[in-house]
Amino acid sequence: MEDVQKNIAEGVAEEWCFEDDMVLLRLQNSSNELQSIEKNVDSSFIQFHFCLKGHMTFHFNQGRYQLEVKQEDALLLYNPQRDLPMNLHIDPGTWVVSVLISIKKFHSLISMEADYIPFLSLENRDRKYYDISPFNPAISVVLSQIMNYGLHPTVKNLYLKGKLYELLGLYFNKAEDANVEQCPFLIDEDNVRRIKRAKDIVISRMAEPPTLQELSEEIGLNLKKLKEGFKQLYGDSVYSFLFDYKMEFARKMLESGEHNVNEVGHRVGYSTSSHFISAFKKKYGTTPKKYLLSLNA
Repeated sequence: MEDVQKNIAEGVAEEWCFEDDMVLLRLQNSSNELQSIEKNVDSSFIQFHFCLKGHMTFHFNQGRYQLEVKQEDALLLYNPQRDLPMNLHIDPGTWVVSVLISIKKFHSLISMEADYIPFLSLENRDRKYYDISPFNPAISVVLSQIMNYGLHPTVKNLYLKGKLYELLGLYFNKAEDANVEQCPFLIDEDNVRRIKRAKDIVISRMAEPPTLQELSEEIGLNLKKLKEGFKQLYGDSVYSFLFDYKMEFARKMLESGEHNVNEVGHRVGYSTSSHFISAFKKKYGTTPKKYLLSLNA
């Protein structure tokens, strides 16, 4: 495989190769523009793409076919009959972790359980396969650890290789009767669920959001864990995340043409239009009126 070709002006595009047949990609678009990632991947590799935050789109056949992957979704791709090069468009604010592993290496890891995994069963072994499905909180924890690791260079490869294996193990752990009492991620999973609930709460009440103390009490998680966990999962503080969400929500309302500036500002929680205009300009560098004029130019 060739190295990843990237067009990321602001953010992260890092690649680690393990044993020539396993690749881990860490992608983060911190800009305000759509960014692209391209990489040749031959037919001997299985692809796993996890969208921890934001939204991404895969382009196939010179853009004639597209596949969207939303936040907290995982995409599995495998086609033994043709190469599937990565042509990935990443929206602003998106975090992606990708794993590429050769079918030979993958078989060596799970050969005793090959029939348990659908696309490796005898009848499917030579067929193309893809699946998009939400991933669970345990996977969210591992993805966050990959995105936010802070390690000495001497142990970084060891740590990330371990996380790659952990990620695959959790992805294929579909058993409904798993012994959760023995799960080492139980505490983290519970915290992740609470933090995701906190996100849903502030979004649903964005016009009048609760204080951090009220939010921590409502989800049953102390203030420190709420702040640290939210930052780890979403890459920002609670109110910075909410500000970005409100501005994006407001922008889409304005673009619909069905609401004036006062209505939009009130909907996202600003008591006066001047406060909303100031916030919008802080986010997008222009006023709502000028923004709408630019769309019609």
